[in-house]
Amino acid sequence: MSIRGVFASKADLAYAELRGRILSGALPAGSRLAQYDLAEELGMSITPIREAARRLSSEGLVDLDAHRDARVAAMSAEEARDLLEVRLSLDPAAARLAAERRTPADIDALRLAQHALLPVNRATGEEALAAHRAFHRALYRASHNPVMIRLLDDLWDKTDRYRRFGLHLPEGDAPRLRDHDEHARLADLVVAGDADGVEELMRGHIALSLAVGAVEALQAAAEQRG
Repeated sequence: MSIRGVFASKADLAYAELRGRILSGALPAGSRLAQYDLAEELGMSITPIREAARRLSSEGLVDLDAHRDARVAAMSAEEARDLLEVRLSLDPAAARLAAERRTPADIDALRLAQHALLPVNRATGEEALAAHRAFHRALYRASHNPVMIRLLDDLWDKTDRYRRFGLHLPEGDAPRLRDHDEHARLADLVVAGDADGVEELMRGHIALSLAVGAVEALQAAAEQRG
């Protein structure tokens, strides 16, 4: 099946493609969306591209003006902080539920994801980020709360731009072995059914994540601009 067969319409395909490029950084924050060029590249008319841009605007990922010009939304310290605050609430709750509700299949999936992990830094790049996400997703799914899983998946998407931004800060070269070791401890606590322990560790894990560095750097840049 072609990738086009996965989507119900050209607008859905355009939306998925543009969203993926924005979140991955292929379309950088603040850059103009060359809508006609994108339409030609994707082999469709301008209409699905414009519809996709409107959908992305409603998610805060694209800025539209009255002349139908579209730009990738800039990153801001305020948004980064808002996303971090929500993660500080939801991730520990999901970890607690995972420890209480995990099944043998969940444990197998979590251990498999754990063994694929790499320390997340500039050197390991996209491969490490993908493995990092797969681990957290396996943990979320072990919560068996579909609403929470959907919220956290969306939250992870929106945080990705800031996570990648963090990799380009001076700290992005650090080995980040603490993070790597914490993932193993999180998995162990879920497997052991230690709800209190994994909730506490997850809270500290998020509080020292790459996104924190992004908040601080963006805030400092905003202050310098006056």
